[in-house]
Amino acid sequence: MKSSVKEQSRFDARLPKEQKQLFEKAATLGGYRNLSDFVFQSAQEKAQEIIQQQELILASEKDAQLFFDALTHANEPSEGLKKAFQEYQQWTAKI
Repeated sequence: MKSSVKEQSRFDARLPKEQKQLFEKAATLGGYRNLSDFVFQSAQEKAQEIIQQQELILASEKDAQLFFDALTHANEPSEGLKKAFQEYQQWTAKI
């Protein structure tokens, strides 16, 4: 039987004492088991937020390019569209 063991790596950081105390207080008030849980959960949430925002920007840029391409390389209007436009012109001429 294979066990599903996740590969782990280590992360060390040096920070000012005041900052560590601030993080420890937030971890305690937030109900986290320990400082590491607080730091990693907070970092993961922020990382996901940044990635999601960047992907949204990239999708938006892609959509803008597709829209611009559709405007600049538009096909000829179909017969149905031409007919609808003629009907619209006739209708507005009566107003």
